[in-house]
Amino acid sequence: MDNTKSEYFKEKLLAEKERISQELDDLGSKDKNKMDATYPESGSNSDDDNAAEISEYADIISIEARLQSELKDVEKALGSIEKGEYGICKYCHKEIDDKRLEARPASTSCIACKKVLTQEL
Repeated sequence: MDNTKSEYFKEKLLAEKERISQELDDLGSKDKNKMDATYPESGSNSDDDNAAEISEYADIISIEARLQSELKDVEKALGSIEKGEYGICKYCHKEIDDKRLEARPASTSCIACKKVLTQEL
């Protein structure tokens, strides 16, 4: 991958990292590497309120886990740019199509390998 494309995707990844970090901050995460969502307190002790708080907290934890996974993928992709390995499929070692990287800059596999992995063939 040439330097122009590499810089372009690096900027996209840095913007994505910032967006994810902001979303984690909004959820109450202090440490981006561990689960740390803020538990929602309504101030009431009724069974309905407690059930709603638990349900909301479970949703927040799920969102936080997804965001942390995305952040880890973005950080790995940024590391691969620094190593000069960005845009290469980790399975078949061929170049990942620019359209795939445009859609998901943190991709580590080409579409063909991803389909095989997810059994879409």
